[in-house]
Amino acid sequence: MSATLNSATHTFSGPEDMVWEEARYKEKVKRENRLTVGSQYVDDARMTCRDVNVYYGEKHAIKDVSIDVGRNEVLAMIGPSGCGKSTFLRCLNRMNDTIDSCRVFGEIRLDDLDIYGKDVDVVPLRAQVGMVFQKPNPFPKSIYDNVAYGPKIHGLAASRSELDDIVVGSLKKAGLWKEVNDRLDQPGTGLSGGQQQRLCIARAIAVRPEVILMDEPCSALDPIATATVEDLIAELQEQYTIVIVTHNMQQAARVSQRTAYFHLGDLIEVGSTDRVFTNPRHRLTEDYITGRFG
Repeated sequence: MSATLNSATHTFSGPEDMVWEEARYKEKVKRENRLTVGSQYVDDARMTCRDVNVYYGEKHAIKDVSIDVGRNEVLAMIGPSGCGKSTFLRCLNRMNDTIDSCRVFGEIRLDDLDIYGKDVDVVPLRAQVGMVFQKPNPFPKSIYDNVAYGPKIHGLAASRSELDDIVVGSLKKAGLWKEVNDRLDQPGTGLSGGQQQRLCIARAIAVRPEVILMDEPCSALDPIATATVEDLIAELQEQYTIVIVTHNMQQAARVSQRTAYFHLGDLIEVGSTDRVFTNPRHRLTEDYITGRFG
């Protein structure tokens, strides 16, 4: 067992002290004031979330979270594994509906639409709020058909030429057109990992979303592919609102304008990315960012 940092003396202690220190830290977390600090709300919000609670059976996974997502901003959600950030992300387009034991309470709005309203159809909602997953998941179809699939089922193209325009435009926005324009009939699964992820981004863009959710989109990619996707996120921000979950704090610092730190289901701190990383206001945020916990 490795050593850990003693908060009183700022020196490393041995394995027995490590167990005691972690137990003391967890007890402190229980007593900590859990009210969110920082700027939860923005003037030009694309999505608004108020008093959101999520349960998996009896487990309280998300606890009274309120936050806005600004128009044409990149919001990064960070925190230790199991803190609830991916669960909260999936609330934003009702992906948690697919989990039988999951119950979501509170209010989440896309502009004026209450996305959990009784009359809301989740199919067009998930076109408006698209999702890019942790591992690239292209369909077992051609590159062209991967991108064309969504516009076809949503009736976004009245002719083959219109569909062609959507496919080409989406691949260009995803930074993939120059690499695949001469092999659109080849399987999407034959692309490299980074190319597959950009193909999935093109697929999401093709249905004309308003918000793009990204759940650790670079965790399975090498550094070069990661840099390409990060550059793409910066370009997409001009047209879309983006929420990204990432374990890579350097990535959050590079791509986002605002950062939200989650811990044990609570939203601990929200603020401009520069401020959160250089001057965190909550002890739990500081401990995570400095590597003491998480």
